[in-house]
Amino acid sequence: MSQVPVPFSEPPWLMGLPSPYYTDSHKKWQKTCRALVDELLMQEGGEWEKAGDVPPELYQKFVDANFLIPNLSAPLPVKWLHKLGIKTLPGGLPVEEFDYLHTLIYVDEMARTGSLGPSGAITTGIAFGLPPILKFGSPELQDRFVPDLITGRKRICIAITEPEAGSDVSNISTTATRSECGKYFIVSGTKKWITNGLWSDYASMAVRTGGPGPGGLSMLVVPLLNTEGVSMRRIKVGGQTSAGTTFIELDDVKVPVENLIGVEGQGMKYVMQNFNHERLTISISVNRVSRVAISSAFEYCLKREAFGKTLIEQPVVRHRLAKCGADLEAHWAWIESFTYMLTKLSEAEANAELGGLTALAKAQAGRVVEVCASTAVLLFGGNGYTRSGQGEIVEKIYREVPGARIPGGSEDVMLDLAIRQLVKNFQRKTRELDAQLERPKGSSKL
Repeated sequence: MSQVPVPFSEPPWLMGLPSPYYTDSHKKWQKTCRALVDELLMQEGGEWEKAGDVPPELYQKFVDANFLIPNLSAPLPVKWLHKLGIKTLPGGLPVEEFDYLHTLIYVDEMARTGSLGPSGAITTGIAFGLPPILKFGSPELQDRFVPDLITGRKRICIAITEPEAGSDVSNISTTATRSECGKYFIVSGTKKWITNGLWSDYASMAVRTGGPGPGGLSMLVVPLLNTEGVSMRRIKVGGQTSAGTTFIELDDVKVPVENLIGVEGQGMKYVMQNFNHERLTISISVNRVSRVAISSAFEYCLKREAFGKTLIEQPVVRHRLAKCGADLEAHWAWIESFTYMLTKLSEAEANAELGGLTALAKAQAGRVVEVCASTAVLLFGGNGYTRSGQGEIVEKIYREVPGARIPGGSEDVMLDLAIRQLVKNFQRKTRELDAQLERPKGSSKL
């Protein structure tokens, strides 16, 4: 690799171009993240993904480097971190200063291996499993679980999806019935495609405590490892093979009623709000994977010769690269502006205004990686169809495309959700405006 970055290999702000978004704090954080990702993931991440697993000690290395906490949504749980003696993140970044642009940088850097497997093996559980406890859990629930989870002594995952209920969350059938003594929920059912499940002590799990539909859903902290009635096995998937995708069977598992997250019957609300953080981080990481694919192809085309000249001298090759680059950078610019909005809006405002757009950004990420990966494979030719050698990185990324378009909300569902949310917001704002403009009733005599 030359010292001059290959076109599309880095976001514009890391190519030396000006940006209105990033402060000195963000720039320093990027250098810190790059160094740690180089040390912890880049050297062997490709081999781990090829083998389908990461070393057992990798999670502890992230814990020791204090490099797990940036997975949590911004702003960080500062009170808890201070209570546990954690005042700064790597590079000396005060936890109070961490905002969503720091999140963007962290997630982008973690995806530089070109696979979401190795990073997902470490990050997915805490990133999406702990926030429901932090945001909606009672003080007593937090006291019991947060210290061990936030410090990495225990692991957690998020368990929503089931064999018969993927993006259709309201159709979840895993039941949680109160025991006769009233001390436990008895949980029975199955969960499928649960990332990090194999290694998790607990799951923040969506269960049905009431009748059909979204109003019957709740969330529980369900114990997994070494728990009677719980069995788990690994699922072989096409991409992200090292992330620990898991099938969980629950057979009359006793869960203390104190493990209820928030209010019974409010599970659908909690799941949907939790999805916003997940979908944004998927958008960021998938954009970086797209970047790895198309920049690898660009570099290959600069040196590969065919018909007496390099591929980059062929107009059709330049045309393909140009279209991919336009899609990639347009999506990145949207993500940057979107993330900046999150630094200025309250959580309630962001949930109301950006939920639909978050779904749309996630759907667009899948479309971008599909075109970038397929184009990269074509430009690499036979090398792009081979699981070793010069094109193995793009062959691997091509297999991960469904993993970008389906988890976190399948693409078609995301597109539909986005428009429904935008219509809902438009109608609400129209009613509010009409109410403001309505003439006061009564006489208008002079």
